[in-house]
Amino acid sequence: MLKAVILIGGPQKGTRFRPLSFDVPKPLFPVAGYPTIQHHIEACCKVPDLKEILLIGFYQYQPNDALANFISDMSQQYRISIRYLQEFSALGTAGGIYHFRDQISSGNPEQFILMHGDVCGDFPLVKMVQFHKEHQNKPRITIMVTEATRQQSLHYGCVVENKENHEVLHYAEKPSTFVSTAINCGIYVCSIDVFKQIAVEFSKKQENYFSCLSISGDNGHNKYVIRLEQDIIMPLAGTGKLLAFHTTTFWSQMKTAGSAIYANKHYLDLYHWLHPESSDQMSALAKGFALAQASELENLSSWVMLLFKIIVAYYTV
Repeated sequence: MLKAVILIGGPQKGTRFRPLSFDVPKPLFPVAGYPTIQHHIEACCKVPDLKEILLIGFYQYQPNDALANFISDMSQQYRISIRYLQEFSALGTAGGIYHFRDQISSGNPEQFILMHGDVCGDFPLVKMVQFHKEHQNKPRITIMVTEATRQQSLHYGCVVENKENHEVLHYAEKPSTFVSTAINCGIYVCSIDVFKQIAVEFSKKQENYFSCLSISGDNGHNKYVIRLEQDIIMPLAGTGKLLAFHTTTFWSQMKTAGSAIYANKHYLDLYHWLHPESSDQMSALAKGFALAQASELENLSSWVMLLFKIIVAYYTV
């Protein structure tokens, strides 16, 4: 048995995605006609013996709001338990799963899938879970990686691996100089004992906080924040507990408004391949949606240019 966890962040995150996130939370923004994280949920539901999907974030949850209605609809559509676990504040990509470790571990799952909510792609989760299970060295984390150009790689987590056994030897998050063209996709399969590794980092955070309390003036929030990539994955590199799973399928981040159009196109192509019987209808819907996105971005650009001209005129008078 296994579970899936999708990290959806919160309202003060994803500011680069504006103006598209003004009216709808970024995780629910429609791409190719479906809310962004519905693509994650659909991919998770294809994994055999997956029993529950947990959404972790710090959006305020209210009955009958967009997020609540979405969870209810998805639970009914895919016939699986989907729950939202609300952080008391932003706890970081590992702090959130550690805070809710009891909920993730309940039912004794062998491992869990962990996905960032702001990535898009044809997620080969079935193959990735099988890859994680087959390795006898019992990795704590398997990272999905894909290839990028040398220049692109500087904007992502970079993975150096042993090509023979796929063990990650070195990991660098957004390095200043070239490290590797293999980049982290933000998709993981984690064994339950990964919480032992996070617990070590959590204890360090507590010790550092209390030792510096008298001079830092810290409000205490930072002692709970744990970053998965920097605080957990980097120390695991070179220990034999971290593996790389390669994919050549479509993948992209969705950090900016413009990236939504790119993701929309690729999800449409993927949908045509998976559902050829309804491709014409989907094509019309997604094409109209892409045009609406492009129009909104064009209008934003016009307003920005107008504002720029006003500022220039003001200071040149």
